[in-house]
Amino acid sequence: MKDDKAQVADLNSTLAKASDQMSFIAKTRRIASRLPVMSGFIIFVLVFCAIFADLIAPHSPTSADLRDRRTSPAWYADGTTEFLLGADVQGRDILSRIIHGARVSLILASISISLGMIFGTAFGLVSGYFGGLWDEILMRIVDIFLAVPGIMMALVIILVFGQSFVTIIGVLTMFSWVFFARQLRAEAHQLKVLDYVSFAKVAGASTPRILIRHIFPGIVSTMTVIATLNVGSIILTESILSYLGAGIPPPTPAWGAMVSDGRSYLASSWWIAFFPGVAIFLTVLAFNFLGDWLRDTLDPRLRQVEQGRG
Repeated sequence: MKDDKAQVADLNSTLAKASDQMSFIAKTRRIASRLPVMSGFIIFVLVFCAIFADLIAPHSPTSADLRDRRTSPAWYADGTTEFLLGADVQGRDILSRIIHGARVSLILASISISLGMIFGTAFGLVSGYFGGLWDEILMRIVDIFLAVPGIMMALVIILVFGQSFVTIIGVLTMFSWVFFARQLRAEAHQLKVLDYVSFAKVAGASTPRILIRHIFPGIVSTMTVIATLNVGSIILTESILSYLGAGIPPPTPAWGAMVSDGRSYLASSWWIAFFPGVAIFLTVLAFNFLGDWLRDTLDPRLRQVEQGRG
């Protein structure tokens, strides 16, 4: 009897441990499914490459040797481990150029989104808070920018002012600020009629103080989501301009220019255009997924729906 009881106790203990392990695995899987694990990993790799490009890139992104032109990737019979992803038409290492291209894309996107956020937020706050004539004037300016074909306007501006880092940043900023202005204008218009803003007016708070201390904190989450969603669009736009020959001037590595360099060799040397294209695709996809996750996380109405389902 004692042996039977001991066996039953051991069995119950084993089942309890197995149940705890399954519960831990289920909780871990549930948490992982709610977090942007894959997009976060891709963005981490992008940022890591941008910061430590000089250390991890096997070659200089601009050094060329025509004897190595169109070298196959390492897994081909005629390939070499010196060029893991192959070499381009000028004998430059594709992997090194992709790694350094991440730095270029991240710098351009960061500066352009930051400037667009500043201008767009200022426009949106002023337009939504004051309304009336200010709202009409500022929103008509936004409508004009939205009505003009962006790529065509960018090509004209670059043709007039020339290809340079500053010109590209200015063009990309023009793509981004209007989205902040339109959405944040609606947010400010809703917040200005709330009780705490009315109390601040009655207390004698100045207009700048109301905008900065009372309305601006209410639009930070929306501003963050818009910025994240637009990073992918900015990187894609810069890649399109580089593909058209109107982006970052060579020999600075840019993913779009790398795709353009390989478009004539897709049949024989597909890797020249393929791997930079994959880098563009994964980066844009990762930032879009991160933006969607932030929107779902920061929106209180969606949080209430998720809690109701739980």
